[in-house]
Formats: sequence, structure tokens, C-alpha cells
Amino acid sequence: MPGHDPSLEVLLDLDGQEFTFEPTGYSVKFKVKKVPPTSERPNGMSYSLTLHAPDGARLVGFGNAHNVRASRGPGGTRKELDHRHRLGTMRPYRYSDALQLLEDFWREVYAVLDELGVER
Repeated sequence: MPGHDPSLEVLLDLDGQEFTFEPTGYSVKFKVKKVPPTSERPNGMSYSLTLHAPDGARLVGFGNAHNVRASRGPGGTRKELDHRHRLGTMRPYRYSDALQLLEDFWREVYAVLDELGVER
């Protein structure tokens, strides 16, 4: 199990928060719950950080709600819960701590908004 993460409380405090980029209607949502640490969730939390288009479509997401295959084919048996979604693709995400997760999430949010030409 990992050591104490002082930034975890900051992330937990974001649970239930939603922020909208006005006037565009794009929004970010945070769902973060403390759970007992397990081998699948050694960080002791269940999380979903998402960016949505005005129509509700998810554009970016970081979470650990389900398994993700690390690779395809016969050798692709390794499963990870931590993963990220980006414009329809899904990839494993290497979680290190809550602060890094927040930095990675916001970096991806701003990159996608810039790619889509959304003013922020």
C-alpha cells in the first residue's frame, strides 16, 4: 500500500463539484469517494474526473471504475483500474498521487479544449 498522500484530501473535497466554462457550456465534474484500500485501488479512493461537451458527451475522463486492458492480443491479459478517456479512446493511467492526477486531468482538459477551438 502506498504511503500517506497529503493531496488526497484536496481531491476528496472536490467530490460532487461541477464547473462550467461560461459561456461555452463545456463543464468538468468530480466524483471522488474514499474506499478501503485494495489491490485494485491501493490509493483508497474511487474517482471519476470528466470534461463534458455542452450536449453532455464525455470528452475527457480519468477514473478507476472498471478494468482496462493494457494491451491487445494474446499477451494483453494485464488489467488496470486506473485509466483515462480522451475523445473516444481509452488508455491505462499510471496513478501516483492525487496532486499528479489533478495536474494530468487539467492538462488534458485544456489540451482538448484548445484542439476543439473552445475559448476559455
